[in-house]
Formats: sequence, C-alpha cells, structure tokens
Amino acid sequence: MIIGHEDLVLVTGAAGFVGSHVVESLLIRGFKRLRCLVRPSNDLRRLDPIIRDHGAQSEIEILRGNLLSRELCKDAARDAAVVYHLAAATGTKSFADAFLNSVVTTRNLLDAVLGTGKLRRFVNVSSFAVYSNRGNPSGGVLDENSPIESDPGQRAEAYCFAKAKQDQIVTEYGRQQKLPFVIVRPGVVFGPGKNFIPGRIGTDCFGIFLHMGGGNRLPLTYVENCADAIVLAGLKPDVDGLVFNIVDDDLPTCRRFLRLYKKHVRPIRSIYLPHAASYLFCWFWETYSRWSGGQLPPVFTRREWRAYWKRTRYSNARARELLGWEPRVPMQMALSQFFAFCRERGRLS
Repeated sequence: MIIGHEDLVLVTGAAGFVGSHVVESLLIRGFKRLRCLVRPSNDLRRLDPIIRDHGAQSEIEILRGNLLSRELCKDAARDAAVVYHLAAATGTKSFADAFLNSVVTTRNLLDAVLGTGKLRRFVNVSSFAVYSNRGNPSGGVLDENSPIESDPGQRAEAYCFAKAKQDQIVTEYGRQQKLPFVIVRPGVVFGPGKNFIPGRIGTDCFGIFLHMGGGNRLPLTYVENCADAIVLAGLKPDVDGLVFNIVDDDLPTCRRFLRLYKKHVRPIRSIYLPHAASYLFCWFWETYSRWSGGQLPPVFTRREWRAYWKRTRYSNARARELLGWEPRVPMQMALSQFFAFCRERGRLS
C-alpha cells in the first residue's frame, strides 16, 4: 500500500450510495482516520450503521459542507494522504448545475489538496457514461482505451457532460501540476438501497416500458464490489495516471435482468424494440426534435443509442491484474439481494 493505516483518508460524497460503502470498505481494511465529507442537507442513515458496526476503533470525522466553498475544501483536504472523490451532481438535467457541482467543485478540491503537500493519491470516481462507444464494432469490447464522448453536450445528458469534463480537469492537473491520480469508472452500480431498472435496459415512455437492451450484456457492478475496487485504486502502488473500468463477472443480459425483475419484484408492461428498430426510433426522435426546434426534447439520440444500447462486451481485466480486485459478492447472490430489497421497498411504498 502507498499509505499506512494511521494516515488520514478523505472521502467526499461519503453519505451517498457508493460513498458509504467506500467508508465501510476502508474501515474493514483497518484504516483508523477517516474524514467523511457530506452535504449539509444529507442525512446519515447509510453512514450511521457503518460507523456503529465498524468504526469503534477508528477516528471518524463528519465534515458538513459544499465543495463550492474553497475554505471548506481547505478544511477537507488538510492532512489527507488519499482522497476518494465521489461527490458530484446527480439527477439534474441542467448543464450549468452539473458543471458547477461536478467540475467547479472538483477544481476547488484539487487546488486544496495540492496546497497541502501531503497528497499521495487522488481517486476520481467517474462513470461509464463518458464513453461514446463510437467506432467500436457491434459486439466489440469496451475497455479503458475506448474513446470518450468528444462532444458530450450533443448527448443532451448533463451527467455525461459533467463527468467527462471532471475527468478532463483531473487529467490536466495530473499532467500540469504533477497530481498523483487514478480515475475509476464503474459501470451500472446496483444493490440494496437503490430501487431502479437500469436505463441501459430501457425506459418508461408514454406509460409503457420500452425494452431496448435485448440481448446486450448489462455492465453491472454490485455496490460492495465496486467500493472495494475504488478503495484498492487509492492504495495500490504503481498505478498513478491509469483508468480502471469496474464491472463484475457473469454479467446478465438486459433481457434476463428484466425477466428476473418482473418475476421477483413486480410485473410491468413492456414492449421490446429489436436492435435495428431501437436505432431507427432514436434516429427518428432526434430528427424530429431538430425539425421541431426543440419542441420535442432530444431524449433519444443516436449518440445515446451507441453509448447505452449498442451491442457491447465489457472487460474488468485491468482492475483484476493491476489492483488485484475480484468481486467478493457473486452475481447470482448480488441479484438475489437486490431484487429482495426492491420487492420489500415496493411493499413499503
């Protein structure tokens, strides 16, 4: 490891779905000093049981604030040897908001950690959303060398735009400021605590679920497995400047996932669009949106189709080889636990 168990570790977005599991993974590995940055509005329902169960022998600081404050960033970065940066804008459709709360905040944090002189590694948690998948043949492998979306604004997807710009600024700081960094790009993170059907399977449209994924492999990573990979990316020597894609083994097809969801969670009405038909649907929607001057929002585009619904295979070879990572929760068990949570959540809602 590049740090010891007594060194200070900062986790931003620590109250979130993935961030709380990163905290848990660090505590299980014996790290004694953690600083958990959470938004002022965040509750600690995910963090509290983790700290209670695993943090008795550790010094855990909960720091509330917003990374838009440069002073807060200085407080967060003080003495931090490794930073796991998970805080980002999610769920917003505004490009300005996404840029402000993902890119500007990341720049503020980068300036703060470089100013301490103590940083050993900055782990930026990105997403598969940044990949364009253009030029990749149908059925080809998407890996860390695959092209990034060159014009993320054309995807009409604020999250893709913000994550691509975030990766870019981290890489620039690495090149220009000698920042020791690693970028981790998880696929679709799932697990108890998040009740959803991944958009790569399809989407609700006019009251019916349009199933567009078909036989495509779904790049899932169970939240505990994903957190382990993120933690390892901050600890392993000789991986500075690298990107790691995180997907689990034995990936199900979109069709199988949807079938299991209907069986174990709830029945839903769905229509399957075959591969060619889904592309034509996106082309028609995009064309009409342009013709109408934006009266029809560009929800479906050919860029989005290539990124999410094109036939693609996925590799976790680099993470296995260089991080020594392997999923500790097998896919069948992960799916069972996830569907059980979704079923129970459905009863309570």
